[in-house]
Amino acid sequence: MKIQLTKLAHARSGDKGDTANVGLIALREDYYPLLVREVTAARVKEHFAGVCRGAVERFELANLGALNFLLHESLGGGGTLSLMTDAQGKTFSTALLRMLIDVPDEEARVLGLGQ
Repeated sequence: MKIQLTKLAHARSGDKGDTANVGLIALREDYYPLLVREVTAARVKEHFAGVCRGAVERFELANLGALNFLLHESLGGGGTLSLMTDAQGKTFSTALLRMLIDVPDEEARVLGLGQ
C-alpha cells in the first residue's frame, strides 16, 4: 500500500545558501527502519524534480530516529539572491511529508498503518 510520510514522520527545514536542509523525524521508533529503507536520497531527488537541480545527500541519525537531507542547488541562489517565493526552504519539510512510499500490506498491518 502507499503511505504518505505525514503518517510516519515530522519534518523541519531551512537553508544554507543555495542548499535546502530537511530533517525527517520518525513519529515512532519502529517507523525509523521503514524510513531508512524507503526514503532514499534518490527518491527525495525524484520527489523534488524541477526544484532540486543539484545532488541530494542523506545522513542517518539513528539515535534520534531521523534522517537529514541536503538538497543542493534548490533555492535559486539562496535567500538574498533568489526571486523564489520560498528562497529559504521553509516549505520543503511540508513538501517532503507529502511524498508517498510503498509499504507491504503485512508490514503496514504490523505497524498499525492499515487504511
